[in-house]
Amino acid sequence: MPKLSRYFETRRDASGAHTLIVNLDGSPLLRLAMTNKGTAFTAEERRALHLDGLLPPHISTMGQQLARVYAGFLREPSPLAKYQYLRAIQERNEVLFYALLEGHLAEMLPIVYTPTVGDAVRQFSNLYQSARGLSFSPHNIDHAHEVAGNCLFDDVRMIVATDSSAILGIGDQGYGGVAISIGKLALYTTGGGVSPFRSLPVGLDVGTDRADLIDEPNYLGVRQKRLRGEAYLDFMDRFVEAIHQRYPKAIVQWEDLSKDAAFTVHERYRTRLPSFNDDIQGTGAVTLAGVLGACKLRGEALREQRIVVYGAGAGGAGVAWEMVRGLMRDGLTQAEAMQRVFVLDSKGLLMSARAMEDYKRPFAKTDDDVAGWDGSPADLLDVLRCTKATVLLGLSGQPGTFTEPIIKQMAANTDRPVIFALSNPTSSCEALPSDVLRWTQGRALVATGSPFDTVAIAGKTYEVGQGNNAFIFPGLGFGAILAEASEITDAMVTSAAYALAAYTEEKHLAAGRIYPPVEELRIVSARVAAHVIAQAIDDGVARSAKVSALRGDLPALIAHVEHKQWKAKYLPFALGRGVALSTHPPDESNG
Repeated sequence: MPKLSRYFETRRDASGAHTLIVNLDGSPLLRLAMTNKGTAFTAEERRALHLDGLLPPHISTMGQQLARVYAGFLREPSPLAKYQYLRAIQERNEVLFYALLEGHLAEMLPIVYTPTVGDAVRQFSNLYQSARGLSFSPHNIDHAHEVAGNCLFDDVRMIVATDSSAILGIGDQGYGGVAISIGKLALYTTGGGVSPFRSLPVGLDVGTDRADLIDEPNYLGVRQKRLRGEAYLDFMDRFVEAIHQRYPKAIVQWEDLSKDAAFTVHERYRTRLPSFNDDIQGTGAVTLAGVLGACKLRGEALREQRIVVYGAGAGGAGVAWEMVRGLMRDGLTQAEAMQRVFVLDSKGLLMSARAMEDYKRPFAKTDDDVAGWDGSPADLLDVLRCTKATVLLGLSGQPGTFTEPIIKQMAANTDRPVIFALSNPTSSCEALPSDVLRWTQGRALVATGSPFDTVAIAGKTYEVGQGNNAFIFPGLGFGAILAEASEITDAMVTSAAYALAAYTEEKHLAAGRIYPPVEELRIVSARVAAHVIAQAIDDGVARSAKVSALRGDLPALIAHVEHKQWKAKYLPFALGRGVALSTHPPDESNG
């Protein structure tokens, strides 16, 4: 019997049908989002679970409930109001929330994730309504094991943890960044198929360096400067030890850590517990997938490209490394691959003679590398001209930095320049897709990190590809869960990128798309997860005998993933001291 929590668990009968066994009834049952079906409780369930009279008389199907809550969503006047509305449903009826999100994913993804979630983070303390997940802080980290033990769930498999130091493009947000963890896990469930009853958002409140937050009367976080250095690492050590002991099979995704902490934390813990950093690895993988698709459209190989990465934070460095791995997979040596990737930070091209963070140094060029250049390595336009770059990837968080001369230089370098302005949210995008396409007469292959509308130029319509990490992290995480991976290897991340690229080529490349539509996220995630599992087996880090038995059989792995994906549907209920109730909610629209 798969145990979920101290209050409820599932039981499967001989036919494979599941029943939810609950250890509470009456009003408490309705107050717990994981067990509340609202008006969908059947007449028999209402009597047996002591709910009779506590609900309206009408017994609703899930379809009727969905119509009602979707109409309410449409009535909300602004994206932030819609976000609050969806979060309220999530805290009231977990299954209904995910069924609603599944049915309207393209419409609601920008609400529960970027860009709207950025506004929700900024206003988190003022919008706060209910607790979710776990919070670790200097106030409780000395008894972190006790804190972990307070969690309702007993078998968590996916954790998203943030210290809120580098949220999207808006920086230090103090405790408010926990909203990012909540939003990411919503996509793990809707897009990847991870059960919401096996996932956990975590806020690592190590303080904030923003005086305005510390002085804000409504601020809900710790009112102190951020922990740094050994104090920060000691905090993280305690968290990792406690969470790994409580949930030894859990995958941890590190989210929105500052660039220095991101690399330190990733390297410090990646072999202590299976973990990855989406800002580094997810961004790198989704970008590589898009560049691979663009190369296919141009009829060129990746190894022929000259790639400029503008922005050397966690995302930029992650993209640069993934480009190198892709070039090596395409036949180059690492040294040859590094010579084709040029990375710029706020001071210009990374040059070995100047001071920089350690994580940037592998990409630093020498004076010999730029000998004979007619221009300054500090200037993006000169770098593009001197390298004859064919691919320009923006991860700077600096809006409007891809100016008309920049774009026109790319168009002079190659007939179909690849230009991805990937910084989130939309307000941080390096260039508007409409400008890029107009300045290149529609020749550029364009992608962004956040959603943009199609662009019409001279009577022709252009789709704007969305290089959204959601195409990678749900499948990467779910694949690691099913493989029971002891570590998430670099090769598993690269395999996720190639899985996404292969799916796009199969389904959408002929129509000129370099990323699939977000409506296909669950299908994409199953493909990604299967490739991740296959790579975990090859890398010797898969501990699951079940998936290891499927080695070499990718269709069987895809089928296994699809079978394991959680789906938003109501189960019949029974009291823990009773027997399963035989009546299901009326008609088949509830599944």
